[in-house]
Amino acid sequence: MRLLLIVGVCFYLSLTSANAIASTSAGPKSFFELSATDISGKKIHFSQFRGKVVLVVNTASECGFTPQLKDLEDIYKKYLNKGFIVLAFPSNDFHQEKQDNPEILKFTQKEYKISFPLFDKGPIRGKDKQPVYQFLTDQKPGVLFKDVTWNFEKFLINRQGQVVDRWSSMTSPSSNSILNRIELALAEPM
Repeated sequence: MRLLLIVGVCFYLSLTSANAIASTSAGPKSFFELSATDISGKKIHFSQFRGKVVLVVNTASECGFTPQLKDLEDIYKKYLNKGFIVLAFPSNDFHQEKQDNPEILKFTQKEYKISFPLFDKGPIRGKDKQPVYQFLTDQKPGVLFKDVTWNFEKFLINRQGQVVDRWSSMTSPSSNSILNRIELALAEPM
């Protein structure tokens, strides 16, 4: 019986190790290997952000958390000259972004004076999620669910292109937990 248990545990561990190796060898190793289409239709290679600290957030114009766009703009401006950038990915995965790209851009600029990059509206969860969100959720799965669970979840990428933290929609971009983690990431060597 004991031998059977040991063999079973060894088999399980070998499968787990093989899966871990397979999952780490597939796909990009760094956020800076990715690209996405911006809100105006231009392909943006994230290699241009190499060496910066990046906060990625999924947004929606008709969500109770939409006012976080103001805080995102404020922290973007506060840390911009220190090597920080915010990247926003509008999505209708939660049925709160009914507008098309031109309307989203107009709304965010008029209502919140957004100057950080916005990307093409697209899925951020499920089988059709964008490669950016596949990378983010692979590197930093949620506590209960791997996928994003609501609008305005935030992912922090360090200067090496690794996801170092993730916050729920409930955490304001201006919260001490986010600001302290941004400052820590900015202080790390390149």
